[in-house]
Amino acid sequence: MRKITADFIYTIDTPPIPNGVVTLADDGTILSVSTRAEHDETTLEKHEGIIVPGFVNTHCHLELSHMKGLVETGTSLIPFITNVVQRRGASAEIIQAAIARADQEMYDGGIVAVGDICNVPDTFATKASSKMRYYSFVEMFDFLQTQNADATFEQYKAVYDQVPTSAKDRHSAVPHAPYSVSKRLFSKINDLNETNSGTISIHNQETPAEQALFLEGNGGFVDFYAGFGISLAGFEHNKKPSIYYALENMDPSQRTLFVHNTLTSAADIRAAQAWSPNVYWATCANANLYIENRLPNYQHFWDCDARMTIGTDSLTSNWQLSILDEMKIILRYQSYLDFDTVIKWATLNGAQALGFDAELGSITVGKKPGLNLLSNKTANAFGSDTTVKKLA
Repeated sequence: MRKITADFIYTIDTPPIPNGVVTLADDGTILSVSTRAEHDETTLEKHEGIIVPGFVNTHCHLELSHMKGLVETGTSLIPFITNVVQRRGASAEIIQAAIARADQEMYDGGIVAVGDICNVPDTFATKASSKMRYYSFVEMFDFLQTQNADATFEQYKAVYDQVPTSAKDRHSAVPHAPYSVSKRLFSKINDLNETNSGTISIHNQETPAEQALFLEGNGGFVDFYAGFGISLAGFEHNKKPSIYYALENMDPSQRTLFVHNTLTSAADIRAAQAWSPNVYWATCANANLYIENRLPNYQHFWDCDARMTIGTDSLTSNWQLSILDEMKIILRYQSYLDFDTVIKWATLNGAQALGFDAELGSITVGKKPGLNLLSNKTANAFGSDTTVKKLA
């Protein structure tokens, strides 16, 4: 048993506790949350700073970890995707070593659970032995080619069937993005997930070209697909933002995690939240800056009381896999937000989005959320020099 204390305990589901004490069982389960006045000081493990639950990274592409530094910044999404397709190849040894390093980097940075996109089985061995929990999103896309939907589905279903099953991890089949999934493939994904109540992730409204495709039937994606010999002649744009195509074709009974949302408007958020009470939003601030040199308008999400979560995206589109660094960027560029808000995005909201909140996300008796110590943090300040140390 351990009794750990710091200047503040942020339980997330209650107000911060000054000079709080968290008592842990040997396996990390929370036994009690109290104050120093209730304990013999000599029995306490004392730290300076604040203690928060372990972080939840709701969006990552672990299988692309070997591509760190290979794709230029600031290119916008379509050139970025082209570079990923062209430069993704590497030896199995290089890929596996990079995946293992990235998994350890996230764990050392205080992350306890990851929502991870996978198109191939490369990450499965690392996930099976990882100290973190994984929600594997087996991602499918047929480039809006309905005639290819059945064959594409079978291709990715083979990957889905290889995901290791365990008591700690989960998985779902998911659509890649509105601009890359036909209605038939959406339907087949829904059918596969029908008996697997969980979370469905989808990339959403990342770039102006995505909006142009659905609003006007033109833009950069038409040329992008043509460059790969793919015709969009049969595609009928709905003259609405791309998220509405997703809403028309996804299952509102599942938890739905919309990712990036760079161009999402308040009206879009309200429409999604009216469509389903199970909607969550993942922001990957550093990846947005890396690829598009822009951030979502967080004010829209704040005004709509949206349940925000935080992801890192991949080492192809980020300099590191750190939820702490994502929080710093958000608070640096959006100063009307505060630490109390963003730490909930990074912990409890993320755990709820992935369905891991029975154990993770808050320092609550009976949970086993992991504990992180943030240094250089007071009740009213959170700066660029704040560091994280994993305590449990």
